[in-house]
Amino acid sequence: MTADPASTIDPAESDPRWRAVVERDAAQDGRFVYSVRTTGVYCRPSCASRRAKRENVAFHATTEAAEAAGFRACKRCRPKEAGGRHADKIARACRMIEQADEPPTLDRLAEAAGLSAFHFHRAFKAATGLTPKAYADAVRAGRVRENLGKAQENVTSTIYASGFNSNGRFYESADRMLGMTPGAYRDGGRDAEIRFAIAECSLGSILVAASQRGVCAILLGDDPDALARALQDRFPKAELIGGEPAFEALVAQVIGFVEAPGVGLDLPLDIRGTAFQQRVWTALRDVPMGETVSYAELARRMGEPKAARAVGMACGANMIAVAIPCHRVVRADGGLSGYRWGAERKQALIDREKAAK
Repeated sequence: MTADPASTIDPAESDPRWRAVVERDAAQDGRFVYSVRTTGVYCRPSCASRRAKRENVAFHATTEAAEAAGFRACKRCRPKEAGGRHADKIARACRMIEQADEPPTLDRLAEAAGLSAFHFHRAFKAATGLTPKAYADAVRAGRVRENLGKAQENVTSTIYASGFNSNGRFYESADRMLGMTPGAYRDGGRDAEIRFAIAECSLGSILVAASQRGVCAILLGDDPDALARALQDRFPKAELIGGEPAFEALVAQVIGFVEAPGVGLDLPLDIRGTAFQQRVWTALRDVPMGETVSYAELARRMGEPKAARAVGMACGANMIAVAIPCHRVVRADGGLSGYRWGAERKQALIDREKAAK
């Protein structure tokens, strides 16, 4: 069994990865895995298994690298699954947050999961990409958007229907949740500024749009006018600003990533979706470039094995192509399934990522 190039063993006891293993630091889960030469197994840093001798340990950037080096996944900490052995507990905690009128406290969530508050907080973030508070905020944001979208609901009604017990707490959170004032959101983005540009790439037309918080849309298609209408339909009363040279440079960066995925894409994103959608989109960003995963497998990694259909719907609701890589999800048999921007584009993106891997 030979080590892969990423599996360098640093003999220094001060190596931060080794310290993470010694301390069973769950905050490092997902950042690397470690393998043990004498057992042939690889684990996440927080694994509760008996500590191996330092000289037998190697570090790997991904689970795929560990398996390529000939190691198999630990059955105790399940490093290939988001949340590992606590995935079911985290999934139940998510449902508990979603069903509560007001966000449960950290202590209450931890007690229901049978974990200490400290351990639960780390396990929850490792599984979902969000802290329990951020997840609860996302649930509330979804309720706010849903209630503001109802014709009969005014802002005051929305405050209480969304679980807020005071106007002050609602307005403190509103801009962060919506990217604009509640009244502006209810009126289709009135007074909001969204900058955008449309260009051409090898996959056809591409539209990139951004709010003050970050990129809020990357759309692909054949008709530039149709892409512009899709953006306008989402915020019919927003001020759409196009043609700015500085913004077109950002579009060029996105196109560069589409054409050559290996260059990477590191942009601030303005992600707007329900709490479940954000969980799916976070899980999607954890799928390595050049690899694919089935809807059922992605649901299983999230600790929601029966939610494959809901995962598919969340993928379909994604408005930020390539940066949130819903093209990496395929059918259980490996075949292409529906893709918002067409199966041919999906296949092209998959092929390019495999070639750049």
